[in-house]
Amino acid sequence: MSTPQSSTDSRAEDATDLPDADPVDADAVVEPVEVVDETDDAADEETEDEEVDDLLVQEGDVAGDYLEKLLDILDVDGDIDLDVEGDRASVAVVGGGLKTLVGPDGATLEALQELTRLAVAQSTGTRSRLMLDIGGFRAQRRADLTTLAGEAASRVAASGTAERLAPMNPFERKVVHDVVAAAPGVHSESEGEEPNRRVVVLPGS
Repeated sequence: MSTPQSSTDSRAEDATDLPDADPVDADAVVEPVEVVDETDDAADEETEDEEVDDLLVQEGDVAGDYLEKLLDILDVDGDIDLDVEGDRASVAVVGGGLKTLVGPDGATLEALQELTRLAVAQSTGTRSRLMLDIGGFRAQRRADLTTLAGEAASRVAASGTAERLAPMNPFERKVVHDVVAAAPGVHSESEGEEPNRRVVVLPGS
């Protein structure tokens, strides 16, 4: 009578021998896992936003001082309002008797804006995109252009025929492009060279 094998002996015979683990190679390079700290990223973005805001406020202050001196030289009464709109500083000269500072079709205003931007850039060391308004000219012009662009977009969408608008400065073209971009079934492009560059409203989006 044979002696039965124990279950332990049976498992030992069926088991597959595993190779010994390879020794650790001294030259092996183990790349560390990079842990992204979202808190740090958010803090960096917040710091950058604060720096941009501080710069825009500084631009407004420099522009305000420059324009106050200019008004004194010209002996023109006007108050200076400073603000930040989006990603640019905004300065407005308000009061009566400012038409001479606006000029025909805002030509003098555009020249004063460029001079003010140069003064700001010289002070801050960075290019300025500051927006200047005098006597509410730009605010009224924005309202008029919004209406004009909306009507042109409706006509083009209905007729399928492109429309070329009158030549405009960069500020005015931006207003028109923004209005057309929000209208269904149309889009806009700019064509031509300054000072005769204009917006074309075309069918299709």
